[in-house]
Amino acid sequence: MTRKISFRDYAIVACGTMIPELNYLKETGFLDAQVIYTAPGLHQVPAELEVQLQRQLKAAKQTAKKIIVVYGGKYCYINTRDSYRTIDTVIDEVREDGYYIARTDVENCLDMLADGRERDSLADGQKVWFCSPGWLKYRDMVFKGWDKANANENFPQYTGGGIMLDPIGFFDEYALDHVEEILDFSDWASIPLEARAVGLERLKEVLISALSEEDRTS
Repeated sequence: MTRKISFRDYAIVACGTMIPELNYLKETGFLDAQVIYTAPGLHQVPAELEVQLQRQLKAAKQTAKKIIVVYGGKYCYINTRDSYRTIDTVIDEVREDGYYIARTDVENCLDMLADGRERDSLADGQKVWFCSPGWLKYRDMVFKGWDKANANENFPQYTGGGIMLDPIGFFDEYALDHVEEILDFSDWASIPLEARAVGLERLKEVLISALSEEDRTS
């Protein structure tokens, strides 16, 4: 009989964009770990991402010997000055003997909620802009420095509109008190935004896969 997966011996360092989903997993009892966040939207400011990620990793090491970094490897950190410097390079610089540090094996936060095949299915052959609840909730940070001209350069190409990958029923609840904010975002981006329920199984699997081998097996 396989024993219940536990994260109690772990600290998690995550992008703040994932706060809604990770807090939900904590509240529902799946994620029994301390979670430390970097600010949302740091993919736009790689130098600041480095500073915050390393600072939070050092803080995590004060409380746990095992750490999971909830960041993607392909799009969350792009160093235009040094293409060989990746997010894993940044993480490696704070590794030391006696600590287990693993990063989630995904491309970005969207890949944590729905893999490429599921996103293709949701897009149904159209060019769609995907986002997660955090992209809307923390839009002022995720799109910091953007104006209408930036929006016009980026969003109209998504002729299939925008789809929020929503595993926690965030969109409908958020719309109760913030419907004008949603409409304002759609107007600013010049594309409609709708939500599609995707469930939490993908995110749970991604987190479990980052556990040490001994903690993944019975």
